[in-house]
Amino acid sequence: MNRLRLILHRLLRRPAITGPTRIYVRRIPTGAVLDLEHFLTDRLTAIADDPDLLALLLEIADQRGTTGEYDGWAPEQLLMERLLSGVGYEVPVYGDAVAALADRLRAVAPAAPVASIPAQREAGAA
Repeated sequence: MNRLRLILHRLLRRPAITGPTRIYVRRIPTGAVLDLEHFLTDRLTAIADDPDLLALLLEIADQRGTTGEYDGWAPEQLLMERLLSGVGYEVPVYGDAVAALADRLRAVAPAAPVASIPAQREAGAA
């Protein structure tokens, strides 16, 4: 159901950012969702195409799967930092696209709560 909703959203809406990576913005009751599927697809493809990055990912997965004692000299976080530095984790937004993304996020932002109206006083109350 969720996948169908995403497909319909993409068919009926244009992306907030078209390049170099498409970013879709969708409203939800409590805020907004940034759809970064194209960015993540590019990053995962980069990992799959680079044997060094793939070996690093497999090493991280292997460490997470073992129940042995913690090795303070090769913590998983350092491996993750090496993987992220190799593949990248920032989504570039250039020029007028910055303002377009900001406008789209403002458009889907939930409305500010209305201040409560005080109850009416009873007749004769001051």
